[in-house]
Amino acid sequence: MKTVAIISQKGGAGKTTVAIHLAVVAEQRGLRTAIFDLDPQASATSWADRRKSAVPAVVSAQASRLSNLLDQAAAQSADLVLIDSAPNADSASLAAARVADLILIPCRPAAFDLDAIGTTLNLAAVAGKPAWVVLNAVPPKGKLGEEAAEALQQGGVQVAPQALHQLVAFAHAVNDGRSAQEYDFKSRAASEVNTLFGWLTETLMLPIRKRENSQTRKRTNAKTRKHN
Repeated sequence: MKTVAIISQKGGAGKTTVAIHLAVVAEQRGLRTAIFDLDPQASATSWADRRKSAVPAVVSAQASRLSNLLDQAAAQSADLVLIDSAPNADSASLAAARVADLILIPCRPAAFDLDAIGTTLNLAAVAGKPAWVVLNAVPPKGKLGEEAAEALQQGGVQVAPQALHQLVAFAHAVNDGRSAQEYDFKSRAASEVNTLFGWLTETLMLPIRKRENSQTRKRTNAKTRKHN
């Protein structure tokens, strides 16, 4: 089982967006996946409440119970756990970082957001875990994303090779408990998530099974028929 902590000091960076989209595509690829929601705002839990599917599992959690919850997930043969942390660098975020195999840091390509990632990177260093920035809500036109990635890399920061752009599919999908892949599997948003997940799979050496998740497939097919 692999564990990914999604951490950002700054609110609105897109932690929950990254968590739920990676979780859905992981289930679609045959991985038993859970999201542990540590954020007091409970955005991932609210998304799950609107969702007409039991997968991916979303658990409202407390940092003090992370170890026990991870043991339970492993006992239930989970393949991947994504921890959606609170928007600050407190003890809960440090606890998430310490149990993670890898840390993702969502960040918008704006000066204030880029300046704020230093604390999160320091937290990852304290935990002794590898961390990558995932640029999120990047304007679909222009070179702002490329420029932000280059600036971060020049500063010695690891940047995931796939950014997520500010696309309507992301917003529309989560309104009723779906992901962009389920909203429109041919969309640019779905393609970006698939590419990001492919990179994560290689980085964590996640096993991709042939088991197809019928619940995520049915939701995607139903939406496709509706459009047609």
